[in-house]
Amino acid sequence: MATSMTSQSPADPPTKAPALSPSRQPLPLSASQESQVRELYHKRVRNKCADEVRDFASCAMNHTFTATIMCRKEQKAMNTCMMKYANQAEMDAARAEWFATIDQRKQQREEKEEKRKKDEVFWRQWWDKDLSKKPGEAGEGK
Repeated sequence: MATSMTSQSPADPPTKAPALSPSRQPLPLSASQESQVRELYHKRVRNKCADEVRDFASCAMNHTFTATIMCRKEQKAMNTCMMKYANQAEMDAARAEWFATIDQRKQQREEKEEKRKKDEVFWRQWWDKDLSKKPGEAGEGK
């Protein structure tokens, strides 16, 4: 009886897992990287609705707390445009743009760090700062 429970019939083929679709997000991003993607996404949407945003801003500049009432038409046009372009496809495009510019951002960081090091050397020479000397050593009060 024990042998019949352990043996499996060879006629039962193993079930295959469903094929996974390729991910739109090749790497998981950190919170700061996701923030950068969101900023890029919002920038892209604002650029597409720049005329509507400009119209609402010019109307709102002439009004104080009555801007929501007096500029309702412009606000509605702006919100309609934003809702039109604020979708998952635009978020995916922003994410793809973020991944496409990784090398460019890395190069900018490296250039900034190189400039910072050069500036540090310049300011140490300018102020005659020598890190090997300590305040109060002999020869300083001449």
